[in-house]
Amino acid sequence: MNLLLLHDADFLPDGTVQMTGRRAQHAREVLRAEPGETLRVGQVGGLVGTGEVLENAPGLLRLRVTLTDPPPPRPGVDLVLAIPRPKALKRVLPAAAQLGVDRVVLVNAARVEKSYFDSKVLDAAFLGELLLQGLEQARDTRLPEVLLRERFRPFVEDELDALFGPQALRLLPHPPALQPLTRVGVQEAPRVVLAVGPDGGWVPFEADLLARHGFHPFSLGPRILRVETAVPVLLGQVALLREDSAGGR
Repeated sequence: MNLLLLHDADFLPDGTVQMTGRRAQHAREVLRAEPGETLRVGQVGGLVGTGEVLENAPGLLRLRVTLTDPPPPRPGVDLVLAIPRPKALKRVLPAAAQLGVDRVVLVNAARVEKSYFDSKVLDAAFLGELLLQGLEQARDTRLPEVLLRERFRPFVEDELDALFGPQALRLLPHPPALQPLTRVGVQEAPRVVLAVGPDGGWVPFEADLLARHGFHPFSLGPRILRVETAVPVLLGQVALLREDSAGGR
């Protein structure tokens, strides 16, 4: 936990912050923070800064906070993700939050098991905790928006354009494609949307439908990656290409 995230409900009328549970336990047992010491803190959706420890008792942490700095800049990336196995999703969601994804749309697909929709991972509270863990690691404060869509074709045909707009570059990592990511214009795009299929990939109908709606197929190379590996690799490559382009302008 590289950042203690503060919620509105943590703030007391006198302006100090009081927290219990996992965060207080971490501050006491891992950070071993003593009164007078400072910790890195950030308000969910807001600024980051420091918190002076006023009290660190078993199960209770009280801080005087100063929030002065913006969180890390966003890479301008959204993710359309065919719902992977629940164990994989528990890894992918914190990674997406760590890497600054703005929006994650979890969609159904032909190779998605119906039972995945009943997983506790998709429970709002559980899902939110996974995202918060990612923010804590990255010292970020802005939660990705997460949407769940159980019907693939209606989402692509009826919602996708309005959701992402015409300016975003739509990318489809798809093994049959040959061109690398460096040749699909990532460097010039104001925003990027990645459509990542399930283990086994998108079926031809799904890949064709995405392509007809502006998604450019590209190759990640000769190795076939599991979803929990492919998503961080893709997000890292996109961010690096965009940073290199911005630095060269």
